[in-house]
Amino acid sequence: MLLMNDIVRDGHPALRKKSSEVNFPLSTEDKKLLDDMKTFILNSQDEEIAEKHQLRAGVGLAAPQLGINKRFIVIHFEYEDKLYNYQLVNPKIISHSVEMTYLNGGEGCLSVDEQIEGNVVRYARITIRAYDMDGNEIKVRFKGYPAVVLQHEIDHLNGIMFYDHINKDNPFYVPENAKIIE
Repeated sequence: MLLMNDIVRDGHPALRKKSSEVNFPLSTEDKKLLDDMKTFILNSQDEEIAEKHQLRAGVGLAAPQLGINKRFIVIHFEYEDKLYNYQLVNPKIISHSVEMTYLNGGEGCLSVDEQIEGNVVRYARITIRAYDMDGNEIKVRFKGYPAVVLQHEIDHLNGIMFYDHINKDNPFYVPENAKIIE
């Protein structure tokens, strides 16, 4: 079972390295890693398990956050009565909106222990292409909060941290075409 001490923290070199694409078929080890990542996210959202093992709640996890530079992400959360539950291999944003968005209160990250203030401006809508564990292609569109979550996790695969998107001169800057997500 993955615990918080398995999550590498800000400053670890894996968080700033571009991750490698993964070839199919996935190894047994890679499938286990994806399942362990999903279990961690599920456990982090279960109050009893999270308290017992001192897990911080998360909605997504990328392999670099475990010090592994493979293009794997897992997300699991409910938003507007829809469940977003994906184990994605080699995810890539293939199109995005011109319109931008940001979360009220900023973003957090399991790899960043402190609160970093500022608006993390992202695309309001994205389309991604990825693969499931069996190598089947998945093409999905996301908008609003789910789009933000996916962009946050995909950024990890490219060595980008959420705070890299915060305007250094004016952390609470809002571009003209950006809408807030409450």
